[in-house]
Parts: sequence; C-alpha cells; structure tokens
Amino acid sequence: MRALKLTEMTSHAIKSLFKSFDTILTDCDGVLWLEDDLIKGSETVMNGFRKMGKRIFFITNNSSKTRNGAAEKCKKLGFQAEKEEIISTSYLAASYLTDIGFKKKVYVFGSSGVTEELKYAGHKSNEPGPDPMVDDLKTLLRSKIKLDPDVGAVIVAYDDHISLPKIIKAATYVKDPNCLYLGTSAEGRKIIKGDFSVPGAGCMAAAVTSCSGRHPVILGKPSEYLMDVLIRKLKVEPGRTLMIGDSARTDIMLGNRCGFQTLLVLSGLTTAHNLQEWQNSQDERYKGYIPNYYVQSLGDLTPFLAS
Repeated sequence: MRALKLTEMTSHAIKSLFKSFDTILTDCDGVLWLEDDLIKGSETVMNGFRKMGKRIFFITNNSSKTRNGAAEKCKKLGFQAEKEEIISTSYLAASYLTDIGFKKKVYVFGSSGVTEELKYAGHKSNEPGPDPMVDDLKTLLRSKIKLDPDVGAVIVAYDDHISLPKIIKAATYVKDPNCLYLGTSAEGRKIIKGDFSVPGAGCMAAAVTSCSGRHPVILGKPSEYLMDVLIRKLKVEPGRTLMIGDSARTDIMLGNRCGFQTLLVLSGLTTAHNLQEWQNSQDERYKGYIPNYYVQSLGDLTPFLAS
C-alpha cells in the first residue's frame, strides 16, 4: 500500500472523496496547532468541512485540558467546536472508570485536566501539582511518602511536575494486582515547537512500568477502548469516516484499525522521510502506519473546499 498525495489528485477526485465521508475525526497538536499557535489554514478547512454538513470530533491524546478547556482553545484559535465534540484522554479516563463502575479513589500522576474530568464524572482523586524530592531517598521513604489506603486505581498522564516521589507512589500502588493501572497515551515524545526532545506521557508511564513490573491499559489513540467509544457510543460509521492526524503510530493506526479513511499531515510528528521509509519497508509492523492520503499541511486543502 502506498499513500496518495491528496493535492496531486484532480479537483474532481478530491471533491468526490470529500463527499464519501460524513464524519471527520481530527487530531489537534501538530494538525490544527502547535502549542498555542494556529497552523495556517487548518481552521478554514475544518470550518469548511462543518459547512458541508460533516460531523466533527476532535480526538486528542493530550490530557492537560478538560473538554471544556479544549473547546475554549479551539474557539480561541478560530475553530467551531463544542465540548461534546472533544474526545480527550482526560475524558476517556473518567469515562472508562464510569463504564466499569469504579468506586474507589484514583491516584493521578498527571495534570488538572485529568483530575477535573474525574471530578465532573463523580470520581475522587488526589490534587495535581508538584510533589518534589526535598530530602534524600532514605528520609523520603521513612517519613515523607504517605500512601492512601482508599486508592484503587492509578492514572499516568503527561505531568510537568514529574518527580521521584510520584513515581514511587504510582509504582507502589500498582504493585497491588487489584489496583487498576491506566495510561492516557503511549507516546514517548511531546510535540512542541523548536529542537528540544520533550518526554511525553508514554515516558512517564514507562518509569512506573519499569519500577512496578506492570503495564497500563492505554486509553488514548489507538486503543481498543477508544475504538469502542467511537463505534459504540458515538455511532461512527467506519466506511463513511475520515481520520486526520500527524502521528502514524497513533492517529493513522487508529484509523486503519477501525476501517476509516486516513489522511496524514506532515506538519507535526511524521516527516515525508518517515512515510517513505515505511512504504518501502518489508516489515509488517509498518503497514498500519501508512495512510490512504497525505498532505504537507491541512491548510493545503483550502482551494478544494469551494463549491
């Protein structure tokens, strides 16, 4: 399978493609914006799809905001969006616990985006924020670490305040096989502007996994739980759905697993070189990474939205 460059297709073929789907699922970071900066033209295209009557959902592995917060960011950057159209990993974590009838307390290794969504859903958790290493390890273990006996689940997400005390607490809780261990994302790198390589939620979960010997149930793209939410709860029809993303390992893999049409944008994590390597590889692992179509940036589709 080889991806087609969408903008090299005829205008008629592109417009026919647009007519072939009713629902659009789009990633956010790297597709619509980079940090707080709009990726040029992305709002025009997404709002254009909405004018065409498409059903739209914003599917993000970013757990830092609640659905309300993510919808506000969308609107600030020029996108039409409502809370109900946001499917974030903070929301998925709360939804998962509700679905299984979870009643105990949650230890969150993450941000207020997760704890607030848990609170909205009626789940109790710790307060987010710094838990710094202020003494030597011996003192920490003897008198500073306080474990909560009511904790029955651990959620590991991206956390600006990652620290040794947090890793120790999370790993100690999940050593108990009766304690649920959930991860928002397996992504190892956080997408940011510039040349720095910043660890993502997957790196933070890897520390807890390495220490505890247990692996989390991942809730974000391309997880089975998210697939179930899309197909069962949101009634997304696979053959009439387009998945847009910048990450082949999460966005495109999710779309391919679900039987969606897939569009890769090269404005974020994945490069043209990456795509070429995967297409030329004989390694079966990369088959799920290859989209149906690709473009340099979502804004490149603007000329084809005119009737």
